[in-house]
Amino acid sequence: MLIAAGIIGGVPMIINGSVLGGVLILAAFVLFGGFVAPLAFPRSITDADARAAQAADGRPIIYWRPGCPYCLRMRALLAREAGRYHWVDIWNDPAAAASVRAIAGGNETVPTVVAADQSYVNPSPQLVRNLH
Repeated sequence: MLIAAGIIGGVPMIINGSVLGGVLILAAFVLFGGFVAPLAFPRSITDADARAAQAADGRPIIYWRPGCPYCLRMRALLAREAGRYHWVDIWNDPAAAASVRAIAGGNETVPTVVAADQSYVNPSPQLVRNLH
């Protein structure tokens, strides 16, 4: 949808002679669309699946939600290593939201990371990188 918005906004500018402005608008939407696209990132799994997988492989669980700027920052800075973590969208899994509330004092603060027996609410990407 973001790419379509870039086309709708950028192409008319190009047609009307503002080539640079149109190309910049189009490029910005394409880049941002690719950045936040689910296909460009590991898909979210359920809380139960993440806990079972973590028990088997020891990889940290990152609870997140769409639209969260802190989650977007985490995703951007861990992009190359995204597959090293189990990603759980708390908006698509009520059990995941409950897990986060249990960790974060009743709040649904994300990103929340669970590694082994330790939990971190809104940790820095560097701390998360060092967990694995």
